[in-house]
Amino acid sequence: MPDAWHRHAVLLAHSTGTQVITFVLRPTMSYRAIELDVPAAWLGVLGASFAIAPLLLALPAGHAADRYGERRMAVAGALLLTASAVAFTAFGHTVPGLVAAGILLGTGHLGSVIAQQALVANTTEHGRHDTAFGHYTFAASLGQAAGPLMISLLGGDGSIPDTGRIFAWSCGLGVLLLGLSALLPRSGAAARTRAESGGLRSLLRLPGLAHALVTSCVVLSAVDITLAYLPALGTEQGLTASAVGLLLTVRGVASMASRFFLGHLARLVGRRRLLVGSTLAAAVAMLVTPVPMPLWALAALLLVAGFGLGVGQPLTMSWLAESAPAGMRGRAMSLRLVGNRTGQLVIPGAAGLVAAGLGAGGVLLVTALSLGWAGVAARRLPVDP
Repeated sequence: MPDAWHRHAVLLAHSTGTQVITFVLRPTMSYRAIELDVPAAWLGVLGASFAIAPLLLALPAGHAADRYGERRMAVAGALLLTASAVAFTAFGHTVPGLVAAGILLGTGHLGSVIAQQALVANTTEHGRHDTAFGHYTFAASLGQAAGPLMISLLGGDGSIPDTGRIFAWSCGLGVLLLGLSALLPRSGAAARTRAESGGLRSLLRLPGLAHALVTSCVVLSAVDITLAYLPALGTEQGLTASAVGLLLTVRGVASMASRFFLGHLARLVGRRRLLVGSTLAAAVAMLVTPVPMPLWALAALLLVAGFGLGVGQPLTMSWLAESAPAGMRGRAMSLRLVGNRTGQLVIPGAAGLVAAGLGAGGVLLVTALSLGWAGVAARRLPVDP
């Protein structure tokens, strides 16, 4: 039991560390671009440099995790994350250098995340995946919250932080992550991969796979859209920046709470019922959010929306982990990641077209309807894989 606890702690620390590095470097990359007077249009290119690698390389990365083992993939991911921090430090004074470092960052993040998710899937007892993925995504959320705080701690008091100092410290964080990668356990799934003959085609034939991927994609895109358009809605309604920050914090904390207690909730309510109910609750809350109301009422809606949006990602991971054959779970997780990244590229762009005509409230309305549709689609998932 102590040995199992130790392996679990190392995995969660690895998840948190990966997200800390990523959520330190991504905004700092934007700050460095502003320092270099990069045109606003190029900021989108920098963002795409992070997203494009996971979209193109996710399926090969999942296959590599299945074939060569999760720990090797985690070490490769940590090496690439460290290399990205070094590249930002050495070559981040030019736009091509920032783009190249951003590609390294996205690729390293991909390798680390695929390794972590495959390891959770392969080392968790059947029936405990909900708890395991709930704790895993809780740790990831913790890292995503801690990353921007490190910018405040290391960047100084100016409107633009000391980007060089942040990049240098990120190199040290990458080395620490590399050490954690070497301590990750082996699952033995790589040895079983050679016995698997179905490949990706057998995954695509899993009952309910399309509905799981759609739900995961829409829920993640809804989180991104909330982060992007809630400040715009606050401006339209005369809310202060501190009030909007409080609302986003409420949403984030509520998501972390739902993930921490996910195993208990799934056993109490049932996995499919929990996924459908949480997605529909988030849809209803987001549907009402654009209506003018007191701040406390808006905070209550964001509490409900955050709680519901926090459930979708770990539950779909859990469902895929138990549905996919042993030795193919890395590819199952990578397939989910491809769907998520496609949604993150396509849906916010469509939301921007809506915003041009209907404003931030219209974007949230359309997002709410998409969540409602995804919640209804989730009803077709099998109760147990």
